[in-house]
Amino acid sequence: MKSFAIVTDSSCDLPVHLAKEIELTVLPLAFLMKGKEYYNYLDEHELSFQEFYANLRAGELCTTSAVNVDAFTTAMEPLLRMGQDVLCIAFSSGLSNTCNAALLAVEELSKKYPERKIYAVDSLCASLGQGLLVYLAAQEREAGKNIDEVRAWLESNKLRLCHWFTVEDLHFLKRGGRISATTALVGSMLSIKPVMHMDNAGHLVNVSKARGRRASLNALVDRMEALAIDPQNQTVFISHGDSLEDAQYVAEQVRQRLGVQKPVTINYVGPVIGAHSGPGTIALFFLGKER
Repeated sequence: MKSFAIVTDSSCDLPVHLAKEIELTVLPLAFLMKGKEYYNYLDEHELSFQEFYANLRAGELCTTSAVNVDAFTTAMEPLLRMGQDVLCIAFSSGLSNTCNAALLAVEELSKKYPERKIYAVDSLCASLGQGLLVYLAAQEREAGKNIDEVRAWLESNKLRLCHWFTVEDLHFLKRGGRISATTALVGSMLSIKPVMHMDNAGHLVNVSKARGRRASLNALVDRMEALAIDPQNQTVFISHGDSLEDAQYVAEQVRQRLGVQKPVTINYVGPVIGAHSGPGTIALFFLGKER
């Protein structure tokens, strides 16, 4: 048993083997597609990510929902009963009500288990950015830090967790209100791709544009080159919307241009975020001087 438990939600998009390795408790977020509700499990046992993206490409709509208070309570209470303290790292409050549900669950459980330490941290992160923050917090725990020290580390470092991403199909950003219909139309005609990031409030922000897919992928690596601290020794994560070859290209670029030595973790953008970013999304995550 670990010194304390770490809980998060499935928008972390971590590969199953990493979630198991760090003994993570993961609450699945829900999504609705083709009239059926699914849960976004990391192991894809309700709907494979490949099938999910095939449905999006075929024009199927998808809506998502946050984790509720009861789900957090149900997940955390057995850990508390076993005598563990609990640190919950939640999906950005700038994108979802999931974090608010986690905070309310912590408030309820703290009254019921006053002898235990129970914390919820707003990650202000999404997808493998959230996953990387959770993974690094687990490494801090393995290094011997207690729950208060890891919580303090999270608060000190979460705004250094850089999220840089681009998309292939502007239609999904238009539908989510991220760009206008005119921008989506003109951008698609001219093959202009947005280069976006997660700001300090946990919102997705359009920063610049690139002409063509390859240029947009290189722009992500440019941002890492400008912002990353000690890139040779960084843990780097890349997520993709069913676009593995492009993710592998970005991984090779960070190895060649920045000398990244550690293995680069690549995984899908899960359905909860993929419903809004669409197929072909590529996102690069690392620690930097600032976001």
